[in-house]
Amino acid sequence: MIRQATPADAPACAAILNAWIDATPWMPRVHPPEDVLRHYRETVLPTRRVWVAGHPVCGFLALDEGDGMITALYLAAPARGRGLGRSLLDGAKGTARRLALWTFQANDGAQRFYAANGFRATAHTDSDNEEGLPDLRYDWAAP
Repeated sequence: MIRQATPADAPACAAILNAWIDATPWMPRVHPPEDVLRHYRETVLPTRRVWVAGHPVCGFLALDEGDGMITALYLAAPARGRGLGRSLLDGAKGTARRLALWTFQANDGAQRFYAANGFRATAHTDSDNEEGLPDLRYDWAAP
């Protein structure tokens, strides 16, 4: 159910992220959907380790292995609450001694999810991102 992404998965990953942005009232749309797709095709999939869940793809996690930064973890709405996010996160944990990520302060669900999976909040910003939203850094270290 979890596998390494291929270039052919870029449209599914971009569609999941675009749907999340469109369904999240507090999230501004900074880039049009076609730019998100281009970013996944040209940057994310070629430069990061990306795992996808489901067939068809209903979730994904992108990891910058150079610094252990999770740059994306998104699930399609119908796939949430079924353990896929935890499975994707466990896959990333299996490749690194330390992981980090940023999530928006408004995203209470993500904060609960990361805390329940052994991450702890270690830093915050008032809006030091392209969305202009306050965010939190979460870190995890292998036992």
